[in-house]
Parts: sequence; C-alpha cells; structure tokens
Amino acid sequence: MTGIQTHKVGIIMNGVTGRMGTNQHLVRSIMAIRQQGGVRISENETIMPEPLLVGRNAAKLTQLAAATGVEKWSTDVDAALADKHYSVYFDAQTTNRRVEWVKKAIAAGKHIYCEKPTALSTKEALELYTLAEKAGVRHGVVQDKLWLPGLMKLKMLVDMGFFGRILSVRGEFGYWVFEGDTIPSQRPSWNYRKEDGGGIIFDMLCHWRYMLDNVVGAVRSVSCLGATHIPRRWNETGQPYACTADDAAYTTFLLDGDIVAQFNSSWCVRVRRDDLLTIQVDGTQGSAVAGLRQCLIQPLAATPAPVWSPDIDSPINHYDTWSPVPTNMPYDNAFKVQWELFLRHVVKGEPFRWNLLEGAKGVQLAELGLESWRKRSWRDVPELV
Repeated sequence: MTGIQTHKVGIIMNGVTGRMGTNQHLVRSIMAIRQQGGVRISENETIMPEPLLVGRNAAKLTQLAAATGVEKWSTDVDAALADKHYSVYFDAQTTNRRVEWVKKAIAAGKHIYCEKPTALSTKEALELYTLAEKAGVRHGVVQDKLWLPGLMKLKMLVDMGFFGRILSVRGEFGYWVFEGDTIPSQRPSWNYRKEDGGGIIFDMLCHWRYMLDNVVGAVRSVSCLGATHIPRRWNETGQPYACTADDAAYTTFLLDGDIVAQFNSSWCVRVRRDDLLTIQVDGTQGSAVAGLRQCLIQPLAATPAPVWSPDIDSPINHYDTWSPVPTNMPYDNAFKVQWELFLRHVVKGEPFRWNLLEGAKGVQLAELGLESWRKRSWRDVPELV
C-alpha cells in the first residue's frame, strides 16, 4: 500500500497575538488543520502547515506558543523571512504595519496571505498586488464572511434564482462596544484612533465590497456618511483617550442591475435583530434575511398582506411568516475553509480568486467612502486594472 505524501508548508504568522489572529487564524484554522491531520488533497496527498509565530512581544509569544502547542516563535521577523523552510508569510498586524512587512515578504520570495484591509490607501494596496504578480508568488486576502453558513445559504438562493429580479439589499452590522471606563471594551483601543489605522469605514467597507461583489452584484458607486458618536474611550491600561476615528458609518451602494444596497455599520448600537450581522435581500419573487449562521426566507406566495393601521395591535407576527433555509450540509469555520483553499492554491496551484487585487478593491471602496463623507457626494467606483 502506497504511503501518504505530506507537503509541509512553513507559515510565518506575524501579528497573531491579537484577538483575531489568535482565535480565528491560529487556533481555529492552522492548529485545527494540524489536529485533523492536515488538508487532504487526495487519498495519497496531504498538506501539513507548520507555523512560526512572530511578533514584537516575546512574553506574549511565549504564552501563546505554550497555550497552543506551537513549537517555534521569534521576535526577529527578518530572520524568519530569510528561512527557506517557511514559504508563506501571513500578516494579521494592525493595518498601518502591513504594507512594510508584506513588501519585505514578497522580496524574500514568500507566498502572501494577509488580513484586510491590505493597506491604508488604494495606491499601496495595488502596489502590493503588482509586486506579488511581478515576483511570481501566490497571494491571497482574508475574505472570511463568504464562508459563513448564513452567507453561503444566501448565495445559494441567489444562484437558484429564488429572488427573481433582485431589487435591494439591507445590511445591519454592529453592537455596543463599551467605552472601557466601567466595563472593559470588547475591541482594542487602536480601532478608535485614525492615526493607528482605526475607523469602522476602513474596517467594514472592505467586507461589504467582497460580500456584495461575490454574493449579489458588483459595486458601482457609493455614498457614505461617517460619525464619531463617542468622542472619548479608555484604553487597555485604563487611561482615557480621544477618539479620532469614525465609530459608525451609514452607507448606500448602487450595484450592477440598479440594485440598491444600504448598510449601517456601528459600534454604538444595541442589538435588537436576529444576529450581530443581518443582510436582507428583497426581490420580485421572494426575500431572505441572512445572519452569521442562519438564513430565513419568505417567497412571494407566502408573503402576507399587511394593512397600515396604527390604532390596533398588528394582527400579524411578522417574525412568524418566515421559514428557515435548512442546513443540508456541514459548515466549517469560515477562516479555516479559506486557509485550506489557500494552502491548496500554494501547493497544487488550484484556483484562488480572493487575491491582493480583491483586497485592493476593498481598500478602494473604503477610501471612496471616506471621500464621499468628506465631500458629501456620491463617488463612482472605477475599475482598478
């Protein structure tokens, strides 16, 4: 019987001491892949990732390595990039540090996988794409929400033609992030400082770009109003600081087919809806509301006929008129699914369209959103290449 060929892929993981890097990328993706025996390509081939944790804080790296069972870590990123055993560079640092190190990794001949936003300007984001293409390295950007069960169910409905002609999309995202004075904040303080790359417009419009482009229709223009609703918060050491970045965004997009999409994004909102993120799609033949894991539908034939009457309680419980889309297949962690696809891309050259150009499109939309807010005007979204 032929043995299994194992492709060992060394991955430099920079910035994984942060919440997202630790939980989603290291623990629930790379370590979960290792625990399952790697990424199975065929009956005789497997990909096994071998992480090297790198960062600036030796104490945090030591603790993280011990907690996860990772054997190797380093504070010397340049030395890691010089090590030929590690063919992939992954970046989950704060956005304002990403461009410098991704450029160095490309120059070192590493394949690139990184979090979004890929840069703080479209020019820099496009430069990363151009450099990676010129160097001939494989590259990808985290676009995790495409593999959320709720979004996958929504995409299935679109592909099946459930909606008929799609008319509009409405997205609601956010939750109350505590200021940090009495109850600890659930998000790092840099998120609320523009000078450190913070701001919900730059954070979330990158998500809305790839979600709309891939699920409903390409984004053609944008109108955005941002706000800094809470001007002062308290940092990780309990010290107050001024919030210089936007903490809410109210955005309208025009998509292919004249579909109108409206998204509210806020860290200053209390949740009274099905999930922290809900996306409603309305069409001539039916509607759907997707959350992170569930998706509910109301076809035309099952749509009630409400009559406006403010003088009596509504005779219709509108929540009861929707039916869940059944879960007919298993769904894995969204970050892990994309990691597996990227590793297959690196080792076998399988198609992977979520690359640095797609990352640049997200940065472009975020920049246009900020420009729209500043100029109080609609901004068209031109083709990047």
